[in-house]
Amino acid sequence: MARLLIALAGLMGAAGVALAAASAHGTDASRLGPASAMLLFHATAILACVALLARGLLHGGIGLVAAFGFVIGAALFAGDLTLRQYAGHSLFPFAAPTGGTIMILSWLVVTLAAVVAAR
Repeated sequence: MARLLIALAGLMGAAGVALAAASAHGTDASRLGPASAMLLFHATAILACVALLARGLLHGGIGLVAAFGFVIGAALFAGDLTLRQYAGHSLFPFAAPTGGTIMILSWLVVTLAAVVAAR
């Protein structure tokens, strides 16, 4: 699971940098900046979760839920904004807010994983 999460974080990081470049060089690319930021921030959060899991500082199962939540949430959020930018329509209704909510919940799950691991 750790290798899969690291690979997904790498893909998210690459996509985040690509979207940042597109945002900087494109005209009216206002949606791409937030999409880039969410991918980059949460790619780093995934790597941190993997490292904390390896050190036993997060509960294993709960920490994995948080890490995969970051993947799913950021993909939904960034995917929806990117699709709106380039295709002119959303991924599905409320995809970006759903992704954002999943990311918020995943941060709370990280908190839970840390508290449970401390016992």
